[in-house]
Amino acid sequence: MTLAQIIGFAINASMFLIVFALGLRATFDDMTYLFRRPSLFVRSILSMNIFMLAVAVLLSLLFNLHPAIKIALVTLAISPVPPVLPGKQEKAGGSASYTIGLLVATALVSIVLVPLAISLLGSSFNIEMHEPESAIASVVLISIIIPLVAGVIVRHFAPDLANRTERLISRFATLLLIVAVVPVLFIAWHAIWALIGNGIVIMLVLFTLIGVALGHFLGGPDPDDRTVLALATGTRHPGVAIAIASLNFPDEKAVMAVVLYHLAIGAIVSIPYVRWRTRIHATLHPEMK
Repeated sequence: MTLAQIIGFAINASMFLIVFALGLRATFDDMTYLFRRPSLFVRSILSMNIFMLAVAVLLSLLFNLHPAIKIALVTLAISPVPPVLPGKQEKAGGSASYTIGLLVATALVSIVLVPLAISLLGSSFNIEMHEPESAIASVVLISIIIPLVAGVIVRHFAPDLANRTERLISRFATLLLIVAVVPVLFIAWHAIWALIGNGIVIMLVLFTLIGVALGHFLGGPDPDDRTVLALATGTRHPGVAIAIASLNFPDEKAVMAVVLYHLAIGAIVSIPYVRWRTRIHATLHPEMK
């Protein structure tokens, strides 16, 4: 097994465990939360996948971007919620049920939406692109649906065990993710540095800022829902984005680095918003301090 394969396995394993830990404190009602709220469901999909795809395409057309940046922006825009995001959303005051529901809904929708979006983009840009239904379904099932359902089942039948192990598993998974991602960022630094002059940092910052603004606007009247959707729209599942890019553009090795750097840049850019929403939530719910 090569170093690249080991790193890829570690990233996928960490995401599996992060979602499993999330499931240890969730219920089946949480998983279906968004499907029982059609208005919020439609606004969520519009914000995350439709409008942000339009933003990614518009940025690609307006600026002379390196192909790796264009590919990364488009694949990020049609990817679901990243497993590492729910913890941040809840800390900022977001609804736990909406957070879990959004994770499930966007994952399932991506199985249908991603191939359609890829087909549309291929015809629009006159590029030969594949429709990775099986690849996307595999990534979604392995990294989101299966671990989440497994965690919920454990919580249902063994709640004490779930409460005792959830935090430990979550911390181990986060540490594993850091250990796996950091070497990639350093190894790919030369490729990323070569793209700096092509606007990679500006584009990733813009992608996050526009996403946060769109999600906040479309989140609806509930302030906590706005927080969840804003943070979800500004960042995406790296595994799905990398799977799409790898299948369609195997020679663009810099795409993985751009996607992973988006995780870091997105986290940094969203810090002021998270702090602001945390203060708002504390003001609206003083009893939860």
